[in-house]
Amino acid sequence: MAAFDMKKLSTTDKLVAGAGVVALISFFLPWYGVSSGLYSDSVSGFSSGYGWIGALLIVAAAVYLVGIRSGSNVPKFSYGPGVVVLGASAIGTFLVVLRWLTLPSGSASIGGVTYLNYGPRVGIILTLIAGIVQVVCAFRLFRTSGEAVPWAGKGGKKPSEGTR
Repeated sequence: MAAFDMKKLSTTDKLVAGAGVVALISFFLPWYGVSSGLYSDSVSGFSSGYGWIGALLIVAAAVYLVGIRSGSNVPKFSYGPGVVVLGASAIGTFLVVLRWLTLPSGSASIGGVTYLNYGPRVGIILTLIAGIVQVVCAFRLFRTSGEAVPWAGKGGKKPSEGTR
């Protein structure tokens, strides 16, 4: 087995992998929390409802791409890595956005002094940023790979061919 060579990864590949690392670290950070005076409580990505599935897809897309590029024995799909990585990161980011939008948030104050604050925290925000970066890079990877879109079938147009 050959050693992994970081030089095999393009800049786009490194950005996809980096976004996956950020999403993995964000799993352990607070995703939702409540604070009131001296009391504060929060939950990590693992306890945030279905949002963890989206973060896991973002991490899986990065692991899959690095595995493919390093030549390891990663299962092959009927579509190329551009389609797989773009699909996983887009679905994952959509789930994180959906979870962020459905989290209740607000604050309460008396006389201009806030005494209660609840809502999304740094973990879900970092995961959302990582997902958006990964989707943009995965789309760029998909466009430059020349892979056909899955729904075009055999003889379908490649993404670089536009409709006229």
